[in-house]
Amino acid sequence: MNKHYGQIVEKVIRRDGYSISELARLMNVNRRSVYNWFNKKRLKTDIVFRIGGVLNYDFSTEFPELFRANEFGYLSDNAPVQMAHDEVQTEPTFDKQWKDKYIVLLEKYNELLTQSIQVNARH
Repeated sequence: MNKHYGQIVEKVIRRDGYSISELARLMNVNRRSVYNWFNKKRLKTDIVFRIGGVLNYDFSTEFPELFRANEFGYLSDNAPVQMAHDEVQTEPTFDKQWKDKYIVLLEKYNELLTQSIQVNARH
């Protein structure tokens, strides 16, 4: 496909009246990064997904090739696949899943650390 991703994203942002400064703030990047994205012929899938999430805009019409899933429900570069509206996993739920996994991992690490300290104290 011979489309210019950056120009398409810019067109959507400007057409819908979004502020570049606000988009940059919400995405935790500087304005220059946003303008650099506009100049790129091909954007990374995760950037398109993040912009779509921040703007609450579905880019699947403009970029259907980015929304095809493999057998694991993810694209080749591991970006989450957009699902039907009632199937969409909300950001807080997604964040909570990672937070829960992190806490479990941290608890296991603390158990191992405690065991290691006890073993070293005996010797």
